Amino acid sequence: MMEIRTPKTGKAKRVLESRAPKLVETGKKTLILHGTKTSATLSSVMTELYRLKKGGAIRYSRRNENIRPFESGGETSLEFFSQKTDCSIFVYGSHTKKRPDNLVLGRMYDHQVYDLIEVGIENFKSLQAFSYDKKFAPHEGTKPFICFIGEGFENLSELKHLKEVLTDLFRGEVVDNLNLTGLDRAYVCSAISPTKVFLTHCALKLKKSGSIVPRMELVEVGPSMDLVIRRNRLPNDSLMKEAMRTSKDKPKKKEKNVDQDALKEMKLFDKSKGSKRERKDAKLKHKEETVAKKMKVSSE
Repeated sequence: MMEIRTPKTGKAKRVLESRAPKLVETGKKTLILHGTKTSATLSSVMTELYRLKKGGAIRYSRRNENIRPFESGGETSLEFFSQKTDCSIFVYGSHTKKRPDNLVLGRMYDHQVYDLIEVGIENFKSLQAFSYDKKFAPHEGTKPFICFIGEGFENLSELKHLKEVLTDLFRGEVVDNLNLTGLDRAYVCSAISPTKVFLTHCALKLKKSGSIVPRMELVEVGPSMDLVIRRNRLPNDSLMKEAMRTSKDKPKKKEKNVDQDALKEMKLFDKSKGSKRERKDAKLKHKEETVAKKMKVSSE
């Protein structure tokens, strides 16, 4: 059982507040974990995913026997690592006879498993398998384009789920504006069938087009692979409702020792302008009466 400790210093409180769920989330950090057994292909996939996410990922190379994401009780270690590293998305690789080259992608909410999708890796090609002009190689930490090709990403629940998870995995920091000169990479996901997606990583070449918007060309730089959907688990309704709650839906904090009655809630009219006008008229009337008395006295 995990021990719960309350923060005792201001620094500890600020750290916990920075890790708490936010209305506008920052970029999601990725946790990469190995299962009891992994194949050479799967190890290469996870290594290159870590390179693509460098600066926004944490990788543990030690084997984990207690992690079974789809089984009851097998999520405890995942939630522990999520809280320890403050990662809100994870990649878990394992290899068995029943599910070879298996990759589980999942998202966390408040350090609890939010949803899961399991894919098998096929036709993997590493970075070293691609030859291209190295001056077009993408830089670390740049914002990517993410392109989804195929109607299945809009119509089929499994592909829609995979689209959401891949978007969270690769998009990085959420920003309002982008500089086109800083865009040098793209992830292209093509739906081959209702359960298979071809994923490839490309470099972007910006060329003159005769207009303000440049012409873009894609250069495949790898890695590339087929993702075969095996299992998925959507979030339950209560957790989804909590995660999707916006500021308008948040319950207001109740103020302590404050009572309100009907008289306090009545709308009071502002009579300050009217009062000033009445005082001004009274002064003018008084002045006129004083002048009239003086004239009367002088005439006598």
